[in-house]
Amino acid sequence: MSPPTSRPPHSPTSHPLAPHPFTPRPLTPRPLSARLRSPHLLLALGGYAATRVLGLAALAVVAAATGKDGFHRLSGRWDSVWYARIAEHGYGYQVTLPNGDVHSDLAFFPLLPALERSLSAVLPLDAAGAGLLVSWTASLAAAWGIYRCGEQVVSARAGVVLAVLWGAYPTAFVQSMAYTETLFTALAAWSLYAVLRGRWIAAGLLCALAGLTRPTAAALIAALGVTALVALVGERRLSWRAVAGVLLAPLGWLGYVVYVGVRESSPTAYFDVQAAWGNSIDGGVALARFVASLPWPAALGLCAALALLAWLVVLCVRQRQPLPLLVYTVGVVVVSLVGAAYFGSRPRLMMPAFGLLLPPAAALARLRTGPAAGVLAVLAAASAVYGAFTLLGSGPP
Repeated sequence: MSPPTSRPPHSPTSHPLAPHPFTPRPLTPRPLSARLRSPHLLLALGGYAATRVLGLAALAVVAAATGKDGFHRLSGRWDSVWYARIAEHGYGYQVTLPNGDVHSDLAFFPLLPALERSLSAVLPLDAAGAGLLVSWTASLAAAWGIYRCGEQVVSARAGVVLAVLWGAYPTAFVQSMAYTETLFTALAAWSLYAVLRGRWIAAGLLCALAGLTRPTAAALIAALGVTALVALVGERRLSWRAVAGVLLAPLGWLGYVVYVGVRESSPTAYFDVQAAWGNSIDGGVALARFVASLPWPAALGLCAALALLAWLVVLCVRQRQPLPLLVYTVGVVVVSLVGAAYFGSRPRLMMPAFGLLLPPAAALARLRTGPAAGVLAVLAAASAVYGAFTLLGSGPP
């Protein structure tokens, strides 16, 4: 198989670590039927679906061996319960913990519960079942969007590997749960793809929807804003479509923050709610304290994992990823690390940063099909087993 198309060589004045200049590729419309029949797209979606089926199969086997209800864990635990309750009863529920902390459902953004409520009204599903339907459908949409981004930045073959790698992410079991990760990633991937194709209004609308899904949308909003700003500085002009897209992008996130502020009669209400959940921004202090509290072997292992994460970010820069993708990826990583949230959730919070997987995807795409497929199969199996035992454990993902 021929190697993926390489980038043009750097110009004599360009820095080897500079992000790739943002130049949207010209639109070359193809019939939708032709795009859907693309063999690479079918491989991407089929390979991704296989990783998730393997994860569900591992969950079923481990659940049967331990006498636990594995399927219930997908929609009846942790955040899934909060989303289903919002879908059924609206906002207004809170829990007071023994230590006096108050956890309010206003910490959860409204798009997923709104979809759950809508689907459960027209389908023979309760809110939890509707959440699974949304999550599983969005997971395929996310894999499709991730494939398109990989195809746009590197090659179609790398796009296939990227989609499968995302399905084999260590905490990819969350992609099979009634959580917001797949819905948010789908919206983010397609928003970034729209920017890469110069479709700013579509990118802004998708970003606004992402802002109704997760607070991590701040990274996507920044990606669109920084890209437009750099284009304005470099070209001294900006199209009205780009201006419209940038103005649309933050409306979902800001709209929900304002809604919580009005509801609670406080401009900082949303941030107060998040702080009560332990999700305040502390610049990484909580992370440093957590590392310091571990026995030295565990602390050393965690430091190695963080070093690997930093190296992946460096590889993204060295790969000269397009500016919107790079800003989004780094933004998601930073947002995930600088908060005081429960440490075990941080790998899950970083999962939408699929750009981190693009350097290894490009490397695997250069291998022959057999070795590349073997590596992906091993990673998918490891992710499936890890996910099964984590889902059946006691702590939240």
